[in-house]
Amino acid sequence: MNLFEKKIYRRCFIENCLKGVCALGVSSVLLDAHGLFASTDKAGGLFINSDESGEKSGEKESVYEKEARHYQKLDNNLVRCGLCPRRCIIPPDGRGMCGVRKNEDGCLKTLVYSRVCALHKDPIEKKPLYHYKPGTTALSVATPGCNIDCKFCQNWQISQARPEDIMCRNITPIDIVNEAKKSNCPSIAYTYSEPTIFYEYMYETALLGNEQGVKSIIITNGFINEKPQLQLLEQLDAVKIDLKSFTESFYTDICSGSLQPVLESLKRVKKYGKWLEIVVLIIPTLNDSPEEITEMANFISGELGNDVPVHFSRFHPQYKIKNLPSTPILTLQRCRDICMEKGLNYVYIGNAPGHPAENTYCPSCGKIVIKRYGYYVLFNKIVDGKCPFCSKEIAGIF
Repeated sequence: MNLFEKKIYRRCFIENCLKGVCALGVSSVLLDAHGLFASTDKAGGLFINSDESGEKSGEKESVYEKEARHYQKLDNNLVRCGLCPRRCIIPPDGRGMCGVRKNEDGCLKTLVYSRVCALHKDPIEKKPLYHYKPGTTALSVATPGCNIDCKFCQNWQISQARPEDIMCRNITPIDIVNEAKKSNCPSIAYTYSEPTIFYEYMYETALLGNEQGVKSIIITNGFINEKPQLQLLEQLDAVKIDLKSFTESFYTDICSGSLQPVLESLKRVKKYGKWLEIVVLIIPTLNDSPEEITEMANFISGELGNDVPVHFSRFHPQYKIKNLPSTPILTLQRCRDICMEKGLNYVYIGNAPGHPAENTYCPSCGKIVIKRYGYYVLFNKIVDGKCPFCSKEIAGIF
């Protein structure tokens, strides 16, 4: 490690220690968009608070309403949402499970169009995306809501909230694109909550961004139907999917969701040719058995390919799961070893700053081509997408 690397390493270590959240990290660059007062939560998101003149929501509710995409009108003013596999049938004045799509006189409306509750300039490594423009930043944006309910969610304050119950501001798609350009962010990340539920806002922002040279990436649970996903993929550059587990029981009992639609979603992203990375949060006793990880590795290798990066991330007790310990590093290493033995080329350990498995290694010669500490890239030796030592192509968008 040279002198520069040592300084960066030491700075990273001190910053993480002072913040007391080494496993989660906090970006040192905050974006106070539109002059709003901003406060940082422990996960590093920038949450928009009230000013003296604003209402709790910051705007009239109608500002955030827009007719939804992907729904079907039924008899008696019922509507069926077609966005995610729940396919909620919603009565007049009712909402879907996500809480942000409402039936108004037989018309399904989104309640979170441009209803931003979090805005933050993040390292792309925080998403985490390790093979997509490493060392760059992404303007991260979220509205309230989610279409599943993970008992371990780290951003439950916004993902499980009704949109009218938390502070938001009206930030239009063109505002987001302009802010990304102003902040020198080559990409916009839809993240923090579940972007699927603010589909219309995300789609239009990504469309405008592409027209102006700003790319879009999604950080998602992958719980989305085929038609809306394929339309969205036309506007995206990269996708990171949180694969919660490889058992249906975990999805049902811990997430109020379903595994199979997520597996189909993963396969569609890969088939469509978009850059894909996977994160698996390993929770002790719930999804960490060698048998489950082996099945998962077989699926990834067989259906998605050995070049899809997989991140095994460390769990810390929070939200509704506080009775389990943080994930032992040895457990994460065992998960990584299983996947490497199955032929996966890029397997990482996350939420463990300083671990050697944060680095990217050439799958041919084994040398480090990208060295990281937490969300910091210490060096990137990749040249024209290839290992500088043996000329092996390194999968990704560099």
